[in-house]
Amino acid sequence: MCVLTGLGAPAVAQDADLPSLQMEGVEQITIEVDLDGAVDRLSRAVQFPTVSNQDRNDFDTKAFDDYHAFLAEAYPKVHASLKREVLGDPRPYSLLYTWEGKNPDLPPALFYAHQDVVPVPEDSLDQWDQEPFSGTVADGYIWGRGVLDDKNQIHGILEAAEMKLEEGWQPERTLYFVFGQDEEVGGPEGARYVADVLEQRGIERFAFVMDESAPLIPGVFPGIPDNTALIGIAQKGYISLELAMHGVGGHSSQPPEESNIGILAKAITKLEAAQFPYRIHEAVRHQYRYMGPELEEARQPMFAAVAFGKEGEMTDLEKEFIAEMATNQVTRAMLHTTIAVTMFNAGIKDNVLPPAATAVVNFRPMPGDTPDVIIEHVRKAIDDDRITITDISASTPATAVADPDGPGYKALEKTIRQIWGNDLIVAPFFVIGGSDSKHFQARAFAPDVYTITGIQLESMKEFAGFHGVNERIKVDEYGKTIGFFYQIMSNLDDL
Repeated sequence: MCVLTGLGAPAVAQDADLPSLQMEGVEQITIEVDLDGAVDRLSRAVQFPTVSNQDRNDFDTKAFDDYHAFLAEAYPKVHASLKREVLGDPRPYSLLYTWEGKNPDLPPALFYAHQDVVPVPEDSLDQWDQEPFSGTVADGYIWGRGVLDDKNQIHGILEAAEMKLEEGWQPERTLYFVFGQDEEVGGPEGARYVADVLEQRGIERFAFVMDESAPLIPGVFPGIPDNTALIGIAQKGYISLELAMHGVGGHSSQPPEESNIGILAKAITKLEAAQFPYRIHEAVRHQYRYMGPELEEARQPMFAAVAFGKEGEMTDLEKEFIAEMATNQVTRAMLHTTIAVTMFNAGIKDNVLPPAATAVVNFRPMPGDTPDVIIEHVRKAIDDDRITITDISASTPATAVADPDGPGYKALEKTIRQIWGNDLIVAPFFVIGGSDSKHFQARAFAPDVYTITGIQLESMKEFAGFHGVNERIKVDEYGKTIGFFYQIMSNLDDL
């Protein structure tokens, strides 16, 4: 899942210093698909509870095995024509498909999606209009956990490939499909392992990589009510640290001057007060080159200052921009490495002093804030040698920035407009959440990774289905998802 940033009120006017970069004149097309059959296959896919739990020992191997068998049955041409491998460590449940291109000398392209879904809390079941793993088709929607995040992408890709194979089509460049098993818990077993394998096989560079991110949604960008397609061009990194205080426990009737819980709580308070400094990421500058012209005309000078600012310098207009962004927790997160205390554990009984207390703090790093830099920042902030600090995550650095002016971005924007028309805004943006493609984009062989979920939602209310209740997509819009993947496979031939 991802979050976004924006400022200002909508406007049509353009500024000479900030000209519109929206692609114009793309002819919309219609791709005929077997929608009834495709909907039935996606409905059945949702019925496999391929859940990623935080406890990795709680892994339903049968759900994944049965889902893999279903995919082989549902897409016979794909499984007869493409090479399929089942990879992952220590559990091999990620899928890698290889579709050999006509020209092996061309750099390949990769489409990514993930099989796993988040759990459905028991106390939320009564809030669902349809059973979350029923795959019900009702009221013009396909319902169920994973239908939006992210099985519609898996099946959109496979439906398009099956159609292409039926027509006897073969791509010019080799295409890879990667369907991970554990994206919802960071991807250490699946996507990271597959990226290792592809790197070891000698791929020097991917021409294009696409993964999930924000769907097309009206009003998704603050200040712009229009339909908007945001293409992620960079992701922040990921690291979780465990802070632990180990001391002497005892009876609560004889408390020490400082308890283990109190010592750790003070450390957390000091850490939260020591926030990382703000700075403007390169991806945010690209974002405002595209979005700035669509925002309030009176504020064009500020947007231009951000769009064309220089690293290491800070103008008064950029400081004004940062001050406004910092007032909102969503936009503030795009300006610095964030600190989030997510877990705190201590004690087993109300009259027992626990011998240990632990907390987990999650950081989403900006470029340059490596694990070593973050650990040192924490150490200085808490200034207490009694607290141990341990990296407990499958840490990943902030990614490279994909080229928003390059052929891959242009092919993606062209395809978006071919399927959904020209009456929408397309722009790059900086992803502060993250997805499994970070395991590719953080490496030299995949600098140009673009993230977008290729489906149209009606409103931000539907977007709440990501990890929430009543996850659903419109039947008719799913047909366009398939058409989108069908068309972009052809458009990649022209890179």
